[in-house]
Amino acid sequence: MTLIAIEEHWIMPELTSALTALPRPDESLAFNEMGDHRQRLEDLGDGRIAAMDEQGIDVSILALTPPGTHPLPPDQALRLSRAANDTAIEAVGKHPTRLRALSTLPMSAPEHVAGELARAAAQGHVGTMVYGRCGERFLDDPVYEDFFAAAARLGQPVFIHPQIPSDAVRDASYRGFDAVTNLGLATFGWGWHLDTATAALRLILAGTFDRHPELQIVLGHWGEMLLFWLDRADSLSRVAGLQHPVRHYIRTNFHITASGMLNPALLQYALTVTTIDRLIFSTDYPFQHPTRDEITAFLAHFATDEDRQKFAATNAAALYGLEL
Repeated sequence: MTLIAIEEHWIMPELTSALTALPRPDESLAFNEMGDHRQRLEDLGDGRIAAMDEQGIDVSILALTPPGTHPLPPDQALRLSRAANDTAIEAVGKHPTRLRALSTLPMSAPEHVAGELARAAAQGHVGTMVYGRCGERFLDDPVYEDFFAAAARLGQPVFIHPQIPSDAVRDASYRGFDAVTNLGLATFGWGWHLDTATAALRLILAGTFDRHPELQIVLGHWGEMLLFWLDRADSLSRVAGLQHPVRHYIRTNFHITASGMLNPALLQYALTVTTIDRLIFSTDYPFQHPTRDEITAFLAHFATDEDRQKFAATNAAALYGLEL
């Protein structure tokens, strides 16, 4: 059975240097330094392929690890986004049967985002990965309208990945403990996911998918909490003047990936909200690194071979235009 993983991270040393040189570096960069993460993130060659082989993964879709180039000043963000996209597509060229890539975009330079998306798509990038904010600017800000129009027109799915909440939100909700607990609460333990769900919900409420019905979004971690609160979120549709309930957009404009959370209970709930055609495998490498046996055991929870293959590869191939 073919296995495609769509959220497999990497990092470029030059970008790491630029991010850590900022006056207030993103604290979540610390996760890149844990264990052998930095080595695995920087390896786009034989080590990466060997890790895939160990897990039984046939194709990995590469994506820069958080926070991408989002925190950088506009000129630097544009230069390093282009460099990252060139580097990723070079790696794909060296392993054309094993790797694909999502582009990174200079979101702090809104006037260049659609252009870089188009350039990356022409190179062969199969989609893009962004984050819910750039500074204090949400994705639903009108300055990104051209970006979403271009993504819809070019058939480039947009993966909205978690990032650390803003300082204002952290001050209000995610501080008051020791430094390590503060960071964990603001990131992998809670804040990352709520922040991303809010960004996705704001896109819906802004009418983004009424204007661009072909636009496709990907959310990790089984929908970043949003799937589990649709009974309440649906009530926003009327007050926001949307054409459809919130859950309609979730079922028609959103794809959901596991991000290495191989929990059958989450799978079963997701199937009550959306369809098997909208669920996709990923491991969130190297931050989650399930073994081949763990992956095989999880895949056994699908009701049919057809559903199992859809989750493992068919849905990803259809979304990203890959040949199986």
